[in-house]
Amino acid sequence: MTLETLYRADGTPYDRYVVVGTSGSGKSTLANRLAWQTSNRHVELDRLHWLPGWQERPWDAFCDDVEAATRGERWVVDGNYSVVRDVVWGRAEAVVWLDLPFTQVMSQIVARTLRRGVTGEVVCNGNVESLARGFLSRESIILWAAKTWKKHHERYERLLMGPLDPAWGHLDVFRVRAGDLSDVEVWRGADRF
Repeated sequence: MTLETLYRADGTPYDRYVVVGTSGSGKSTLANRLAWQTSNRHVELDRLHWLPGWQERPWDAFCDDVEAATRGERWVVDGNYSVVRDVVWGRAEAVVWLDLPFTQVMSQIVARTLRRGVTGEVVCNGNVESLARGFLSRESIILWAAKTWKKHHERYERLLMGPLDPAWGHLDVFRVRAGDLSDVEVWRGADRF
């Protein structure tokens, strides 16, 4: 399938997307591809949150940066930071929820962590994932993904599939169950009520 699967019913792209899902589900990869194809700006919440040396930006500064980054008319945001959900979702037109199976997420995050650890790929703001941090540390992203997959699945199912908060009624929702976009459920704003 193609990225056009994530467009409006009339076949045109949205101006403002938010891509959510558990760590390792492919949020940044999909958001980057979607931003490129739609000529929207890509906003990675992790880049706004993490400072060099894996230090966390203070929450008030992070929130200010997110607010500023989403003032524009055309963007694709990726990330799960609930502290800025009201701002990001309130301005977005569509939510793309990467709801991939646990086994797929785990295989993707192990492969990604191994690749990054071996190549020294810079993740954000000069930070790199080492093999030791990725596989042997309590701060392991693999461990984090394994521990939070179910929580993220349940949270987004509740937020997007349950009785919808009226604040999100304007959003079209795409529930992606396959990384190749071959399994996508779509709910257009008014269709959910």
